[in-house]
Amino acid sequence: MAKQAFRHTREEILGLSVPLFATVGFDGVSMRDIAAAVGVTPAALYHHFSDKAQLCLDAVGYAFEEKMGPLKSLLDGEGKPWDRLEAFVVDLTRMIAREKDFRRLMQWVLLDNDEQRLQSLADCVFRDLFSALGNLAGELVPDRDAHLLVVSMIGLVTYPFETQSVRRFLPGYQLQHEDPEAIAQHVVGLLRNGLGGTNEEKS
Repeated sequence: MAKQAFRHTREEILGLSVPLFATVGFDGVSMRDIAAAVGVTPAALYHHFSDKAQLCLDAVGYAFEEKMGPLKSLLDGEGKPWDRLEAFVVDLTRMIAREKDFRRLMQWVLLDNDEQRLQSLADCVFRDLFSALGNLAGELVPDRDAHLLVVSMIGLVTYPFETQSVRRFLPGYQLQHEDPEAIAQHVVGLLRNGLGGTNEEKS
């Protein structure tokens, strides 16, 4: 029973620390801030995490696995590669639209300039999903650079949300451009029609 209580407390700390890191980034939040938000003493926080860097790494990993873990199963599942990719893009777009804290957290990660922390995040958090998406890209277009394809796929989904505040003032903007379903279908259309291959390969 004591072990279960320990695990619950640790998950609660991670869950409550995600919005803090998402709002102000790694440098903007202290262990004391997190302890106050969770309702524990700083000493109790250090019982679970060696330092803020470890807590941040675990918080990003916790949020990433919670939100992205179910999506990875779409990439690893059965079915035609294009159908699996489309299902992934649609669900990723819906999730990004829905989970604002997660979206902001990922933006802070991208703004981080600590190489050691980024290396740890790449190794411990992002690598599996990136590899799974790269493997699917290899099935679709084996003669293309899988790394750049994965970056492009993710960017096509996330960039419309990252630019929401300003692009509504740009030419051609329509309210429907905020609809995650419209964004997903736009991205799928670009990928299906822009990656090459014959019609048979795309069907």
